[in-house]
Amino acid sequence: MARYIQKGNVKVGIYGFTGCAGDQLVIVHTEDKLLDFFASAEFKSFVMAQSNNDENCELDIALVEGSISTEEEVHEIKEIRKKSKILVAIGTCACFGGVQAQYYGDGEWEKRFNMVYQDKVTLTKPLESKPISDYVKVDFMVPGCPVDANQILHAFSKAIHGIPPELYKFPVCTECKWRENDCLLNKGEFCLGPITTAGCGAACPSNNVPCNGCFGPYYDANYESYIKLMMEKGFSKEEVIRRIRIFGGAEFAKKLKTLEEVLH
Repeated sequence: MARYIQKGNVKVGIYGFTGCAGDQLVIVHTEDKLLDFFASAEFKSFVMAQSNNDENCELDIALVEGSISTEEEVHEIKEIRKKSKILVAIGTCACFGGVQAQYYGDGEWEKRFNMVYQDKVTLTKPLESKPISDYVKVDFMVPGCPVDANQILHAFSKAIHGIPPELYKFPVCTECKWRENDCLLNKGEFCLGPITTAGCGAACPSNNVPCNGCFGPYYDANYESYIKLMMEKGFSKEEVIRRIRIFGGAEFAKKLKTLEEVLH
């Protein structure tokens, strides 16, 4: 990445699409680090934090949260991609589609949409929610629901200096072991820690609450073994798949057909 970013002021844009805006709020609420954050680069667009935005300039880095769920958003993300040297998806919605993409690709989206909205949406054409990577190239991902403040600041610090940020390459279970937590799976709890990307610090299991997968799928997850394990613990295959889907989004949906063939 260093070869793409020139020395001098790094031009940055922060954008949000379909989601709760929680990832942008994490940045805004960094408090003691916020002044250093804004002093580290030239922020050309950040609607949540400033009013003097320039949407026409070229960017070195674009941080984008939220899934894509309308034709207008498809157009906007493509425009952001065109003007950005580096595009970083921040948050589980941007990276995997989020909760709104839990039934990604099942062919039932229009039916569900019409049950809720019918013909009430007229400003832009709605689409099935999908991660940013379904429409444009994503250079790096920082998942989380919302992202962890330290992780996003660490990734941003690397990016503005031309160093590629890296995802944690281990699941939440590793963070649990570091904290010497008792394994909730051994207690019969439905915990998604073995197949969820680390980064949360095992916040839920550390408080005796099973992981619900909000940091998205671990890239090397063994879904077949995990589903079989949970079925052995008394959960139905349908229930296990339903729970994985909640935050699994597009990443899990693309593997699901093969899994169902193996687990029939």
